[in-house]
Amino acid sequence: QVQLVESGGGLVQPGGSLRLSCAASGSIGSIYTMGWSRQAPGKQRELVATISGSSGINYGDAVKGRFSISRDNAENTAYLKMNSLKPEDTAVYVCDAFIRTDFSSEVKTYWGQGTQVTVSE
Repeated sequence: QVQLVESGGGLVQPGGSLRLSCAASGSIGSIYTMGWSRQAPGKQRELVATISGSSGINYGDAVKGRFSISRDNAENTAYLKMNSLKPEDTAVYVCDAFIRTDFSSEVKTYWGQGTQVTVSE
């Protein structure tokens, strides 16, 4: 099977920075697009950023200019560097990846468990 594990969340003051990591492991054949979304209490899930296998990048409007997504294909890991954090960035951040396993031709989306980011004084 395949697992995605996020790390790097926590409590940070407004204006601060955090870097999230998302490591994929298991029976991985190929990883295509990886991405981050977030969900705050009482709000719908929101796209944060995606990065394709060829490093094509897309950002949600709320984070453009402040967040940066990258990936290390050798480590099967995606990163989300978050700068100039605001209280409204507070949410559970969830990583996802579009993966073909090494035992099947099927390609599907896998999800991490999420990591809490809280921006507060």
